[in-house]
Amino acid sequence: MATKLKRMAPSTRSSFLTYGMVIAAYVVMQAMLSGGLLTSSLKGMLVPICAYVVMAVSLNLTVGIMGELSLGHAGFMSVGAFTAVIAAAALQNTVSNGPLRLVMSMAVGGVFAGLVSLIVVVPVLRLRGDYLAIVTLAFGEIIKNIINCVYVGMDGTGLHFSMKDAASLGMAADGKVLLQGPMGAVGIQKLSTLTAGFLLIMLTLAVVLNFIHSRAGRAVMALRDNRIAAESVGISPTRYKMMAFVTSAVLAGLAGGLYAMNFSSILAKKFDFNTSILILVFVVLGGMGNIRGSIIAAAALTVLPELLRQFADYRMLVYAIVLILVMIFTNNPAYKAFFARFRFRRKTAGKETA
Repeated sequence: MATKLKRMAPSTRSSFLTYGMVIAAYVVMQAMLSGGLLTSSLKGMLVPICAYVVMAVSLNLTVGIMGELSLGHAGFMSVGAFTAVIAAAALQNTVSNGPLRLVMSMAVGGVFAGLVSLIVVVPVLRLRGDYLAIVTLAFGEIIKNIINCVYVGMDGTGLHFSMKDAASLGMAADGKVLLQGPMGAVGIQKLSTLTAGFLLIMLTLAVVLNFIHSRAGRAVMALRDNRIAAESVGISPTRYKMMAFVTSAVLAGLAGGLYAMNFSSILAKKFDFNTSILILVFVVLGGMGNIRGSIIAAAALTVLPELLRQFADYRMLVYAIVLILVMIFTNNPAYKAFFARFRFRRKTAGKETA
């Protein structure tokens, strides 16, 4: 078995290590849940952690692999979240099985997020650097404000939409308001579970890792490293960057659906600029282009504020100090040299054994 692992391509071995890490974490969490070793607050954070891991991995596809700075990733998450909630309510009488309804509604959220990304991607990919970041930031704020103006209700005749108020929906007496503008989505049936989050993470890893190691992924990285050289050999910037951007948005929509159906109500302001920055912090702290690092950073930084609760009013100050220290440590030349030596020795030992 060890010989087979050594004969694998480094990228394949790294992918298996990433899958194994996620599976091991899931097994440990299930064991702790069964043994009653988790507090109620940490139990409630398990699904959000899964959603944030998916968001970090999907954003890394745009920021780390494609090399474009996006500050509106939470906008795609919000599209997926609210469309999934509406889809779940619409399917409640048709699909009685909870897990199946969760999967179907998350799929609807992912599709809608992908469709919105197609609208955004056309002007966005014509820009680079700071200009692209500003446009994606504006997009996230536009989505948030549009959702704050939308009212959605459902009765026996189907769904009703309005941009005015709940009274103008024109529903029957037995109608139910699903989305109340600035008050957000209410009365959500909690369908999300840790297992659903684990499966979504595995799906995300399968999509992202296979994309990175595919021809399209290599083309995207070539465009990132040297656009002029990549274009000179026939690589289309629009085609391949659109593939990466839309894939990232669809995964964010799926994560939004999972996240929203973990709560009984949710507001549009939850998916504002601060959330986009938080997800970007996960990517930067874990390492640009480092998928495994994004997973670890998303999980650790989501749990850290809860672990620092004992510091009361100073916990966010401690949280910020920890972030600064970690960034200083990971960018220390001595630290990088040590791990570079370690990797070199491991490769040398592998060659000698072969």
